[in-house]
Amino acid sequence: MTFKGLQSIKFLLEVNFYIAVIVLIAGGILSVSGSYSIFEFNVDLYGALDNNLRMIMVYLAITESVILGYCFLRKNFQVMIPVGFFLILMIASMEFYSEINSIEIDENFPLFFLYTGISHILYGVMAGIEKNSCTEQNDKSRKLQE
Repeated sequence: MTFKGLQSIKFLLEVNFYIAVIVLIAGGILSVSGSYSIFEFNVDLYGALDNNLRMIMVYLAITESVILGYCFLRKNFQVMIPVGFFLILMIASMEFYSEINSIEIDENFPLFFLYTGISHILYGVMAGIEKNSCTEQNDKSRKLQE
């Protein structure tokens, strides 16, 4: 019963993580288009500020894709723990950006970064626990063979 419960939690964390990744990448890429964006960007902006925030979101989507590709190649998802912390730190960065530039930022940004950040952290922790348990099992089986 406990094993099935742990497997269910692992499955839910994994599904939630991949949903968060899709939301992050789609949210970043769709920020370029005005009509399909999931965020509202201040239309009163002009000049250099006009597309800064949109481009930050695109870069974030690209970075997420590269990091995810790296994790798949290395088969090590513990990297998602610091990625999650950085995503949560983006909440404060957005507030700072808003204050420095005297513009309003969509109120959905903090929820977006909080959800994606926590999802990344939980998945990274789960991957770390799973990796450590596999290492312990391998060590025990080696000792038994000796």
